[in-house]
Amino acid sequence: MAELMTVENLVAFITLASLEIVLGIDNIVFLSILVAKLPAASQARARRIGLFAAMFMRVGLLLAINWIMHLSTPLFSVFNHTINGRDLILILGGIFLIGKSTFEIHENSEGSKQHLVKTPRTASFSMIISQIMIMDMVFSLDSVITAVGMANHIVIMITAVVAAVVVMLLFANFVGDFIHQHPTIKVLALSFLLLIGVMLTAEGFGKHIERGYIYFAMAFSFCVELINIRVRAKA
Repeated sequence: MAELMTVENLVAFITLASLEIVLGIDNIVFLSILVAKLPAASQARARRIGLFAAMFMRVGLLLAINWIMHLSTPLFSVFNHTINGRDLILILGGIFLIGKSTFEIHENSEGSKQHLVKTPRTASFSMIISQIMIMDMVFSLDSVITAVGMANHIVIMITAVVAAVVVMLLFANFVGDFIHQHPTIKVLALSFLLLIGVMLTAEGFGKHIERGYIYFAMAFSFCVELINIRVRAKA
């Protein structure tokens, strides 16, 4: 235990926890949009289940480091690029995210008759949870690979992941309420998820996209939309 209490490990923990929180923003946004389809009484429960599932999935994957390493074993080739297990998960998860985001953007932008008259939400709890689990797997894999690259001790990795999920739990309700209250923020969030889906798919095919550019574009767009919201409120 004493060997873990070093400045180097403390810096690794803080850095990794911060990165996990940043990576977890995608998870929170997707989670908030999905649970909004449930009755109000079930939303908080679905958020907790989704985030706890994400935490246990991340910890489980960290404990299965050998399995993670075997994901690099080549499976087949597409367009002269060798696809391994990790690539396949990223591609399938990215395609799922692109499809889901596109459908949600269409539903919010076009405004079907059912949407306009605000009929009660009919999404089943089990269906929403199953969709959350699918994306938990994709986001968790990304998170775990980051953790493995950042820290040397499994205890540091697990502690940082748990700390990040606790922070996500504290802010999940706030993020969900904010997105629900501002429809334009919801469309913007869905656009972010669409962008992330494209990024995941591209990475699955070996085309690395620097995450800094993605997060800068997201932060800039979000700040512009906050200004628009303030201007509309004054008007």
